[in-house]
Amino acid sequence: MKTIFKQALLLLLLALLPALCAAVFHPLRPGWKSGEVTLWTARAWVPNVLWIDARPAMEYRLAHIEGAVLLNEDGWDELLPAVLEKWSPEQKVVVYCSSQSCAASHEVARRLREEAGLPEVFVMEGGWEAWEAAE
Repeated sequence: MKTIFKQALLLLLLALLPALCAAVFHPLRPGWKSGEVTLWTARAWVPNVLWIDARPAMEYRLAHIEGAVLLNEDGWDELLPAVLEKWSPEQKVVVYCSSQSCAASHEVARRLREEAGLPEVFVMEGGWEAWEAAE
C-alpha cells in the first residue's frame, strides 16, 4: 500500500512540475504582458478610471467606451496632450484596443508609464470585444 501511495504522489508532483515552473518563471518569459485587468475589475474602479482607446481613429469614431480618450501609436504626439489634460492623479488608466491579441494597447500603456510617467496604467483583457460582449 505504501508503494502505491508513493507512486501516486510522485506522479502528482511530476504532473504539477510544469505548472510550478510556469508560475515561477512566467514574468521572465519574452512577450509576457503585465498590468492586465479584467473588464469587471476596471468597472469597479469607476468613476476613478480614465479609459484610453488605442484603436485606429476610424474605429474610435464608430464606437468607443463612453468618456474614453483616443490615444494610439499613429497619433501619439498629437493625442497625448488631450489625455494628460483629462487625467488626474487619483485615476487609474485603462487602455484597450480591438481584442485580446491586439498589441497596441500594451504599447500605449507602456509609453504612458515610461514616457508620460503615469503611475497606474493597465490594459483591459479582451479589449473592445470584451466590452461589447458585456453590454
